[in-house]
Amino acid sequence: MSAQAKKPTDSAEFAKNMAIVAEQSQRVWQEFMARQSQDYAGKSLDPLNIGEAFGELFSKLMRDPVGLWEKQFALWQDYVQLWQNETQKMLGEEEKPVIEPEAKDRRFKDKAWQENALFDFLKQSYLLTARAIQQTVGEVSGLDPKDARKIDFYTRQFVDAMSPSNFLMTNPEVLKATLESKGENLVKGLSNLLEDIERGGGSLRISMTDYTAFKPGKNLAITPGKVIYRNDLIELIQYEPATKNVFKTPLLVIPAWINKYYILDLQPENSLVKWLIEQGHTVFAISWVNPDARLSKKSFDDYMALGPLAALDAIELATGEREVSIGAYCLGGTLTAITLAWLKAKGEAKRVKSVTYLTTMIDFSEAGDLSVFIDEEQLKLMEAKMSETGYLEGSDMAMTFNMLRANDLIWSFVVNNYLLGKDPFPFDLLYWNSDATRMPATMHSYYLRNLYQKNLLIKPGSLTIGGMPIDLRTIDTPTYILSTREDHIAPWKSTYAATQTYNGDIRFVLGGSGHIAGIINPPAKNKYSHWINEPAHHKPEGAKSKDAFPATPEAWLKGATEYPGSWWPDWQTWQEKHAGPKVPARKPGDGELKPLEAAPGSYVKVMV
Repeated sequence: MSAQAKKPTDSAEFAKNMAIVAEQSQRVWQEFMARQSQDYAGKSLDPLNIGEAFGELFSKLMRDPVGLWEKQFALWQDYVQLWQNETQKMLGEEEKPVIEPEAKDRRFKDKAWQENALFDFLKQSYLLTARAIQQTVGEVSGLDPKDARKIDFYTRQFVDAMSPSNFLMTNPEVLKATLESKGENLVKGLSNLLEDIERGGGSLRISMTDYTAFKPGKNLAITPGKVIYRNDLIELIQYEPATKNVFKTPLLVIPAWINKYYILDLQPENSLVKWLIEQGHTVFAISWVNPDARLSKKSFDDYMALGPLAALDAIELATGEREVSIGAYCLGGTLTAITLAWLKAKGEAKRVKSVTYLTTMIDFSEAGDLSVFIDEEQLKLMEAKMSETGYLEGSDMAMTFNMLRANDLIWSFVVNNYLLGKDPFPFDLLYWNSDATRMPATMHSYYLRNLYQKNLLIKPGSLTIGGMPIDLRTIDTPTYILSTREDHIAPWKSTYAATQTYNGDIRFVLGGSGHIAGIINPPAKNKYSHWINEPAHHKPEGAKSKDAFPATPEAWLKGATEYPGSWWPDWQTWQEKHAGPKVPARKPGDGELKPLEAAPGSYVKVMV
């Protein structure tokens, strides 16, 4: 009786929620169309410049109808096998799946994808079709290599977007939530969607975490220190010592300026900065400004002069030490390599006693999927957009990086936030990932064109920065290179080119995981592994250091040994050889530069 009495109420509540969904959906559609008409008024309808590449692909496919038919027939055979398997399962027999998702694929983690025959069929048919599409596209010969990469990338974007996990009626977890909540998940999801559109000023900016849960200086970037120097582009932080005595040679940390520096100082348990201090280093870190239109004309030369060079001078004033070690991350490492070549040309190379590069590229010939965004048409479009504001919006840069891992950084949140109607989980790393920074127009255009598009940095003397031709082959500073095996931003096989370029003593280490997790890997967590090819670190007598390394990354890896856990202790052992004797610990303000404010400073707190 009670169950029957509930049905009308349940139906009414469900109908009410569906009416709300319809109303909010109309609002979302109207805002989307208004935004599109505004963004593309008088502009190309193919801003990503993919139409021509796919046109060439289809043309070549049509020239080989037999090959295309063979691929379609192979897919049809897979479907037949899938039908047979599902039929046998319905009869109670055990059958192995025709295809299974990769171990790291979290889209199909709900039990229903395996236990329910319908959803298992949907999953496998999708995976078979996705594989067939990507194989068909990937095996077309005769395409321009840049077009082939672009086609492969956007094919994967399409395939990922069409996953049955991304749609209400084909996702068992969403269907269950909809029935159990009488549609309230969809109401909440659309509310989340509208909030994200409003937060993005009309463009969708997907919420990845609870942004109220974190704040730099409160529960992120809380390692004690002081800002001791500031200019238009940087704040220089000197951290409080954690040991009575410290190594004589200070350590300057140079992060990339395309993100906030505190990826290296998230929370105490995973802070690389804190760990370095505890090992006895006097640590300084650059915190880059979040630029606005006022800084639109700042050039790459300015970033070197007001970044690493200004920091070296400030450290000398703060400690009395002219010689400094540098640890640089990502694009900060690329700038550091340029700075070292500049110092060498100026006869001042000894100012840097050792250098550590973390996931750093200097040869951009194989830049991974990021190269998809660096053709002439897209660069012109980006430059036109930057000319209107004086900078590239941080959200544009963030979306580019998110597309490199669309399932993890886009579609998983679409399902969680908009279909399941859940609030995103508080996560420090995703907060940092969303804390985007702008790029000054002049600098960013120069960087993309000369490094990514033309790959001039690896060509001796092709770049002139700070009035000096840059030749990376002249660098003979002791060098530690850390790359990560699953890096999708700085592919390790591309970063390996540094071993064939620099002439100083080189140690190359390959970490596990990716661009961030492979770096932020505290020893206490005992996660991942790292690989070292010890013979490669010992040059033949009379030879240059780079001659000790195999010519290819594949050959290096073949001779490498895997070691469990973090690479941090290996780096410490190496760095101690270059850090000098121990001296009494230095505190911010002991030298000529007095503290301006407490870490993390002001620049890092500027949001976009």
